[in-house]
Amino acid sequence: MWIVTGAAGFIGSAFVWKLNNEGIKDIILVDKLHSEQKWLNLRKREYADWVDRDRLFDWLADPSKAGSVKGIIHMGACSSTTEQDGDYLLENNYGYSKKLWDFAAEKEIPLIYASSAATYGNGEFGYRDEVSPEELRKLLPMNKYGFSKKIFDDWALKQKKSPPKWAGLKFFNVYGPQEYHKGRMASMVFHTYNQYKATGKVRLFKSHRKEYADGGQLRDFVYIKDVVDVMYHILTETFPPGIYNIGTGKARSFFDLAMNTIRNASGNPEVNPSDVIEYIPMPADLLEKYQYFTEASMEKLKKAGWKKPFRTLEEGVSDYVTNYLSRDDLYL
Repeated sequence: MWIVTGAAGFIGSAFVWKLNNEGIKDIILVDKLHSEQKWLNLRKREYADWVDRDRLFDWLADPSKAGSVKGIIHMGACSSTTEQDGDYLLENNYGYSKKLWDFAAEKEIPLIYASSAATYGNGEFGYRDEVSPEELRKLLPMNKYGFSKKIFDDWALKQKKSPPKWAGLKFFNVYGPQEYHKGRMASMVFHTYNQYKATGKVRLFKSHRKEYADGGQLRDFVYIKDVVDVMYHILTETFPPGIYNIGTGKARSFFDLAMNTIRNASGNPEVNPSDVIEYIPMPADLLEKYQYFTEASMEKLKKAGWKKPFRTLEEGVSDYVTNYLSRDDLYL
């Protein structure tokens, strides 16, 4: 059995889709659904069983079940970058992860877990994963969410007893199908498409730094199908343990993202930006915390054996808008 935590969430459910595409159905889905609509992410999937997130360790305490586990893909966490309850974040993103690490180390099974590019903070020390644990400990996250992810990375790197194969994945700006339940935390592609369809306009933040034009703030946008391909490769191939960036290695502007989305949504490659883009002030609560630039260094992943090119922003947005957002069926 393969355990996938956060199985109804964005990346978790997309990875279950990837496993199904590879013919794998002996999957234990672990999550909590609450009142969100993320259950829709699993309607098409095939799996062996569902286990409530709060009962997973009771399930693992049964030797007949624990002995059948082949590996753990731990995507379950509080993923809201605006969450202010630090104790809740540490319980979910740190304490729970430590328990899964200890189980995987004891049973000698692989573990892949979700870290985050939010651990890099404002990029004072760059966005390089190919550095020492001491250098990674210097990172200064800008919010409690990033801090909760960073301290687990730090803890994992200090452990003498580890799973035989493990990887902490620093996801950059992931977008694509399966994110529809995320509300404000959904990607800018999702929000751009819906704004344009509703109003014929798209709102982007004005810049408060002279070196960046309005809408010129840069992010490393990575498509969900590339993300799950990397995860499956790590899980099934010989791969050095450690912490890895998951991005494209190429930062692009929000303006580029918006115009690519609008062109695909409208079917008009010649649409005039001045007709569809409106620049608005950045909310006061974001001014001191806003990142103007992120770009993943991808050399470590390549050196570890990943050869497949990532989709460009144009390719990823085209697939997302044409094959999902513009259709009634919004799921993988």
